[in-house]
Amino acid sequence: MRSFRLLSRLSALLAAATSAVSPAVLPVQRVSVVRAYPHATDAFTEGLFWKDGRLFESTGLNGKSSLREVRLSDGAVLRRRDLPASVFGEGIIEWGNRLVALEWQSGRGTTWSFPGLQPLGSFRYTGEGWGLTKDARRIIMSDGTPQLRFLDPKTLKETGRITVRAEGRPIANLNELEYIDGEVWANIWQTEIIARIDPATGDVKGWVDIRGLLPDAERVWGVTDVANGIAWDAKGRRLFLTGKNWPKLYEVRLEPAGK
Repeated sequence: MRSFRLLSRLSALLAAATSAVSPAVLPVQRVSVVRAYPHATDAFTEGLFWKDGRLFESTGLNGKSSLREVRLSDGAVLRRRDLPASVFGEGIIEWGNRLVALEWQSGRGTTWSFPGLQPLGSFRYTGEGWGLTKDARRIIMSDGTPQLRFLDPKTLKETGRITVRAEGRPIANLNELEYIDGEVWANIWQTEIIARIDPATGDVKGWVDIRGLLPDAERVWGVTDVANGIAWDAKGRRLFLTGKNWPKLYEVRLEPAGK
């Protein structure tokens, strides 16, 4: 099982993730906080997305995994589906009237009615399941490796893969995903850095460094974990970020590179 006490290694892992690039070649951007919202500290965030004014979240850990509809303004859970204790929940995404959800190491995914969160069925995949997002025609999946998989949204069968690289170096630990203006954004597990990926080539186009977004004073030792969770409100042009067991979910603004 993955370790959940890795904040002390954050700086070293961030340096390793960006060591293959020069900031002059690949831009590194920071974010500024527009607004902070409450976030449930029992939510070990694995998946996050915004749809039609609603925020949806999946949580992980055996015995604590769930699917949730969350009210942005106060973090209240409006709808919740707890998963069996044997399930380690991972990424989620909606496609039409279905919600697609991954499990970590079981090789099994599930489908649910959307937004009602009633069980519909299951599907299989090889390897691990980590994050999910979508473009206009495909579901996009991460599996902890440097690869992104493309799935047929109807059959959920794999149709192709790309390898994510920064200046030729494969970038592993791609976790929660979000599709933003033609790019796939990926939390890199164990760090507080986000990769902006060209889904046509797999090339990293830049980094988003969110270190310090959650202040140290709001971290609880043994509870607060790494950054994970990106949601994009395309209509409102709003970007939301959070982390595993974080007490806040942040609406942020992307700053110019080098600021």
